[in-house]
Amino acid sequence: MSETQKPDPNEPVLSADQLRRQMLEAQLAEMDREDKLRERKLQELSKFTDDFFHKHVGAQEQSMIRNIVARAVKEGKMEALVYTFPSDFCTDSGRAINNADPDWPQTLQGKAKELYDRFKELAQPQGYRLKAMVVSFPGGVPGDIGFYLNWEPPVS
Repeated sequence: MSETQKPDPNEPVLSADQLRRQMLEAQLAEMDREDKLRERKLQELSKFTDDFFHKHVGAQEQSMIRNIVARAVKEGKMEALVYTFPSDFCTDSGRAINNADPDWPQTLQGKAKELYDRFKELAQPQGYRLKAMVVSFPGGVPGDIGFYLNWEPPVS
């Protein structure tokens, strides 16, 4: 049976000043950790933004989309979320998509526009449909946009 360790009565008592200093050091360490985390997130967003606006959809992204669709088919689904991006990457911050404006494709930029154009050229003629939706609302405003690829048979 383990015994509870009792405080040493001969151990000196910390002063109030020392306790406050320990608390301040702990708070500063936590603030430093949060700053480093925030900086890492900003670097990741910067890299993603640069990639989104300055590079083309690559083979890895195309393969990932095919894998997502294949997994959805195995699960008996007729639709899959195949791509997401921040609503701020739309020219109107996602408002047209959020309001189901038929002209929403005109607000796309970067890789989202490229994916939409490929959909129109290659997938739509094969019977696929593409739906864009706001998939998150941080603070009540549009956050991320999701592209859903759908292969349900048309309603007669």
